[in-house]
Amino acid sequence: MKIAIFTDTYPPFINGVSTSCFNLVQVLKKNGHDVIVVTPRSDNGKFEFKDGIIYIPGLELKWLYGYRLTGFYSKKIIKILKEFGVELIHNQTDITVGQFARLAARELKVPMIYTYHTAYEDYTYYFVRGLMDRIGKKMMRGYAKGIANNCTEFITPSIKTKEYMRSIGSDIYINVVPTGIDFSIFDEKLIDYQKQKEFKEAHKIDEDAKVFLLLGRVAQEKSMDVSIKGYAAFINKHPEMKTKMIVVGDGPQRNELELLTHELKIADKVDFIGKVPASEVPFYYHLADIYTSASITETQGLTFMEAMASKTIVLARFDTNLADTITDGQNGFFFTDENSFIEKVERIFALDNESKNKVIENSLKTVDMYSIDKFYLNIMEVYNRALKKFW
Repeated sequence: MKIAIFTDTYPPFINGVSTSCFNLVQVLKKNGHDVIVVTPRSDNGKFEFKDGIIYIPGLELKWLYGYRLTGFYSKKIIKILKEFGVELIHNQTDITVGQFARLAARELKVPMIYTYHTAYEDYTYYFVRGLMDRIGKKMMRGYAKGIANNCTEFITPSIKTKEYMRSIGSDIYINVVPTGIDFSIFDEKLIDYQKQKEFKEAHKIDEDAKVFLLLGRVAQEKSMDVSIKGYAAFINKHPEMKTKMIVVGDGPQRNELELLTHELKIADKVDFIGKVPASEVPFYYHLADIYTSASITETQGLTFMEAMASKTIVLARFDTNLADTITDGQNGFFFTDENSFIEKVERIFALDNESKNKVIENSLKTVDMYSIDKFYLNIMEVYNRALKKFW
């Protein structure tokens, strides 16, 4: 099958959608399909078609994680797709690249699959800046219903997102296809212990210290401040314990969170690492004793599964989206506020080896459900159904 993937974010960008698209492309190629990716450049360069990827120049939106606005249409790209013989377009986005995907599918007379990665009403504050937020959210709900009705097949990565679409009145058929992850890159056999030792020395982390990890886009919707406040509360209750929190990632809230650590008097306990290459992400999971996140805007929560695959204990703020992934006390832990954060951290650190290994064993069983091979089988069912509609 000849497939074109349209996405506004692709490596070297680091985020959930970028990872999802990259994994999709790799597993499609692995199974003998031909794939072209259409995506904005990550720099200010010119149009380029290289190694199966069409890089489109665009205007950088510095206030929105560096996303780039491209043109809505390109005859040059349409020509490339015609010569490629594209049979199906899989759209992963809604900004300019997403609009182009719809125009291309219509012109080339091929089915368009759409994956709804993001509940946009959770991000309206970036556009309305607190003004008319209610109206902004209402508009985003209407927009979500509209895009769902204008594709051949519609995909959500989780039950939560499907239920959201139902709650806003969408009655179209919805395929729930959790994103597949190549868990082999998180294998403990790949741990560089010398690098771990050097990192701990550089960041003044004692060998017997417990390491907390926050990882992802440092932005309001990720609620990292909640985890940082919980960590501060834990330190206040257990000042005798050696601990460190590592924050991996970058974004518009970084300065605010750094200031928060000073206000909480834990700045010496929290190190902000900044953005790292995707290939280095497993290193930080393996470095940590606890991976924690307070985000409740995730459509799937890939980082939780990555942490599980790395045999790192997960401590997540409770969200219905995670109810099918995490069972409290069995393969991870939930908290709801600062008190329960402290309670769960105490419980995790009190686990004996047998109990800890049981949690890890259960978490590895959980991530098996999200294997890249199962993802491929699910996505091909959707693709084949879409193609039949065009016979």
